[in-house]
Amino acid sequence: MDPILVTQGLNLVFAVAVLAVLALGLAVVFGLLGVLNLAHGEFIMVGAYCAWATTAAGLPYVAAIPLAIAVCGGLGLTVERWLIRPLYRRPFDTLVATWGLSLLLRKAAEAAFGLSFRNVAMPLPGTVRVLGTDYPGYRLLLIAISAAIVGGLMLWYRRSRTGLRIRAMVGNPDLAQAVGIRATRLAAGTFAAGTCLAGLGGVMIAPLVPLQPLMGLDFVLRSFFALVIGGLGSAVGLFAGSAVIGGVDSLVSALLDATWGYFAVLVVAILFLWRRPGGLFAR
Repeated sequence: MDPILVTQGLNLVFAVAVLAVLALGLAVVFGLLGVLNLAHGEFIMVGAYCAWATTAAGLPYVAAIPLAIAVCGGLGLTVERWLIRPLYRRPFDTLVATWGLSLLLRKAAEAAFGLSFRNVAMPLPGTVRVLGTDYPGYRLLLIAISAAIVGGLMLWYRRSRTGLRIRAMVGNPDLAQAVGIRATRLAAGTFAAGTCLAGLGGVMIAPLVPLQPLMGLDFVLRSFFALVIGGLGSAVGLFAGSAVIGGVDSLVSALLDATWGYFAVLVVAILFLWRRPGGLFAR
């Protein structure tokens, strides 16, 4: 098999898998709570800086995972309690509030780390032979981890008792509260879970991108575009949107350059917003 085709195919799978994980936290918060968290990219940035801080302190790279979950989870609970909770069912207000939060987190990172770029060493160097071509082992690991995270979360949501309570809260909050479901606590946990997933995504991509306080903007846009195209409420929609965005970006960037790839993604997202605002698999 042609090594170039194999490499491009693996790059496409990698782009789709990683984007699905990065968009998952936004899908949880936006799809279940109706909150378009514009600070989602900054939570990804926080997770990435947790990875940098861990490795800079001489600790194993995997130690960044509990650190990012603790930091992003704590931030998520605080933000939900004092900023988001009074604004539920007021989508424009939550949009403005999370936009302000994104600016605050960005400036806090700028004050703590400066504007210079930082890098995280590759935790799994080397390549693996796949269909006659060498491909980075860390990227293959991320593909497997991404599929496990998305699949496991969706299975838990459909099969667990807590997932059933969350679906009841989303379907009819007042009735859920009347039958004894603690909707307020579930909403707080759901928002914190979304921020933890964003932080985990930041840890995963930290060795692959330069770290700086403005890095979150690109990720929140790509995540939102993936949800717009795929539609909210299903794993199929999440993967479909990630496949379209990741595929267009990867293909156009390989043929032309990264700037044209981003432009193509923007054009596709605008077309979907115009012609099919509900997405491919809205539920």
